[in-house]
Parts: sequence; C-alpha cells; structure tokens
Amino acid sequence: MLEVDNIEKYFGDVQLLYGVYLKAEAGAVTGILGSNGCGKSTLLKIIFGSIKSKYKLIKVDGKAILKKLYTTGIVKYLPQHNFIPDFMSIRKALQLYKVSEEDFQSFFVEDDFDMLQKFGHLSGGQRRIVEVFLSLKTPSRIILLDEPFSHISPVQVEAIKELIQTEKQDKIIVITDHLYREITEVSDALYLIKNGSSKRIEQLHELEDYKYISQGSL
Repeated sequence: MLEVDNIEKYFGDVQLLYGVYLKAEAGAVTGILGSNGCGKSTLLKIIFGSIKSKYKLIKVDGKAILKKLYTTGIVKYLPQHNFIPDFMSIRKALQLYKVSEEDFQSFFVEDDFDMLQKFGHLSGGQRRIVEVFLSLKTPSRIILLDEPFSHISPVQVEAIKELIQTEKQDKIIVITDHLYREITEVSDALYLIKNGSSKRIEQLHELEDYKYISQGSL
C-alpha cells in the first residue's frame, strides 16, 4: 500500500497544495482528477521525489519513506512529456525497464517494430504508447502515470486500459488524465484535487456536486 499525507507545496508565496492525502493499494487503480493547473502532476512528482514539497509524509506498506521514492527502485513515473532519449533503441529501453521482447511483440502484434529502431524515429503516437507500455510492464511495484491517454488513438486507449487492468493485480497504479471518462472507467478508487485539497470520491455524482463536471455530464 502507498499512502501519502500532509503534502503541501508552495511556488513562491502561492500555495498550490494544502495537506493532500491519498491512499493507493495493490490490485486497484487509484485515479486523480482535477482541473488544469490544480496540482495533479505536481502531486505525482512529489510522490516520485523529483520535486520537493514543504511538507510530506510518504509510507509504503505502513513504513515511512525518508528518502526520495525513486531512489528505492520500487517506483516508475510516466511524465506528460517524452522521457526516453531519441538515440535509445526499443531493445535497449526494454532491457532498462526489464521488459521482455516477447511481451512487447505480443502487445504490439499489429505493429511491425524493429527492435533496433530509435525512439527519435517513432511517430508521436507510437512513442507515447511504447512509453506507457514500458511504464506499466516494468516489475516496479508502484506505477505513477501522468496523462497516459493523451496523444494516442481511441483504439490504443482501449488497449492501454486493458493492460492497466492486467498489471494492477500485483502493482500499485496511480493515474491522472484530463480525459476524466477514461479515468473513471479504469479506476477502482478516485480522488479529486479541488482548491488544493484532496477529496475522496465515493459516487460519481459527487464530481457534479464539486462542479468538476457540469450537471448532466454523467
């Protein structure tokens, strides 16, 4: 189980996050919703350890993690931007993420990828879905996904959603995206970031109550 609490983040004199709490468990997908600029990506980066926060408490299986989480080797983070270097080949990336070529080829059965192909030569959509695939298939226990459905086709979105359901069985998956319908469909637990605080969503109509979506959108 991953549990984060009391996360506060300031940018200068402006406070973005106010004591955010979130709990994510293995076997379940935890979705984070919120309007643009509310702090969703910032929250994932704080959990991962790539940016600092004024206050934070991060626990894994009830034990406080006192160093940056990424240094433990148990977490992978998919940022919004492309993160695998242009010069790296698909084969090398698979090796670094400890993902087998067989798994890769069975997932991309309709795409004839050359394992020596460089990421810089992939199309934007191809590159994104390969990076999402690598992030999900890594043996790391905790997977943080920031907008995995952006810039890929509807068919690819459905394939990724199916992969998430498979991989969540023994992993902790935390996901955020501005495509809220995709998040609500794939998530087992939902949080909404509103006015800098996190709110656990028990029923989807609460998203209308909190004015995250307009009445009648569901």
